Amino acid sequence: MELHLHSHYDLHRMPDWSAAAVAGLAAGALLLVLELFWSTMIAGTNPWPTTRMIAAIVMGPEMLQGGTFSLAAVALALVIHFVLGTVLGMILGLIVAPFHLDSSAGLVLLTGAVFGALVYLVNFYLMTRWFSWFADARGLHTLVGNMLFGMCAGIAYRGLETETARR
Repeated sequence: MELHLHSHYDLHRMPDWSAAAVAGLAAGALLLVLELFWSTMIAGTNPWPTTRMIAAIVMGPEMLQGGTFSLAAVALALVIHFVLGTVLGMILGLIVAPFHLDSSAGLVLLTGAVFGALVYLVNFYLMTRWFSWFADARGLHTLVGNMLFGMCAGIAYRGLETETARR
């Protein structure tokens, strides 16, 4: 019997890009549902200002005016949300794959949670330099939502990646 004492860092590998993209989409969908549930059922607030905040990234701060439903704002917010989810899923895959952080469910969930917390810090503290209206969305529920996004993306990536990519 041969004893292997290799660390996670010995054998680098490329991510399974399609698995990472789909994992980001799935995690983005989960985050969207959680955010809608939180705003309407728990907080008792209108969900449409959030879509306007996201759409304002492209359309400018004028989009923040009014808190009612806007088809243009919802459509653009969905596109932005899922593009960012896909990109973030691929970034997470780029972190997970080379270091074999998907070797166990617990490790990939922990990695995803830390990744989600870092995404939260970047989005709601660093990016507010250019998109100041996101400062209002800071809070524990947003942090937890981002951590759940990372965890979902990580576990989905682990489940979707092919055996070839895992080797």
